[in-house]
Amino acid sequence: MMDGKKDKGWLPLLMPKTVIRSLCVACLALALSLPVCPLNAQERPRAVFPETSRDFGEFIQDREQRHDFVVRNPGTAPLKILEVDPDCACTVPSYDKEIPPGGEGRITLALQPYSVLKEFIKKTRIRTNDPDTPQVVLVLTGVSKPVLEILPSHIVRFKGPVSQAHEARVRVLSHGEKPLEIREVRNSLPDRVQVAVTATTPGREFLVTVKNVAQDPGHYAGRIELATNYENRPRLNLRVFADLGPPAEKR
Repeated sequence: MMDGKKDKGWLPLLMPKTVIRSLCVACLALALSLPVCPLNAQERPRAVFPETSRDFGEFIQDREQRHDFVVRNPGTAPLKILEVDPDCACTVPSYDKEIPPGGEGRITLALQPYSVLKEFIKKTRIRTNDPDTPQVVLVLTGVSKPVLEILPSHIVRFKGPVSQAHEARVRVLSHGEKPLEIREVRNSLPDRVQVAVTATTPGREFLVTVKNVAQDPGHYAGRIELATNYENRPRLNLRVFADLGPPAEKR
């Protein structure tokens, strides 16, 4: 009797453990059969630039050059343009500061007139909140031609016996839209050189003739200044250098 009672008294204590063990096994099996979902998944922006460079080719320096770079955001959070940092003050930027998911924006870079000359490379650093692409560099290239050009050079040199005829001719060309005028000629060496300006193609091309009139051997250097009607190029300067020796001996 006592053994029977003892068994009946322990039965309630044993049953919960068995049940708990069975429930744990069932829960584990159920957990393994369910798909795994990531915890704390975060939305992320993405910065996609279809192009990162622009070559303007040849252009005249008095004309503004600009280009729109497209920025796409195929991500799931707003893309923010945190900073646009050109390497030169000649590049003026404007841009969309925030681009929604699935949208696109623009970063416009403009080169100001008369700000670059000859062949150039200008870079602009872009910072975004895209963790995978935090920085992109946009590049502008091209060849800027002067609106007013002196050919073959703005330097005139005379060298040789003073008795020899020394004369140089240079051309002044206008690539601008309005006709060029040479309004005044200033010669810092009036007793040594003679200057004449002739319009070969009115408004477009002028011929400048510089002639030595010095009679004595020696060295001299000076400047010829051409005043123009172009506000951004009001003066063109020719530099004159001479190294004249004694008259050549007659044979």
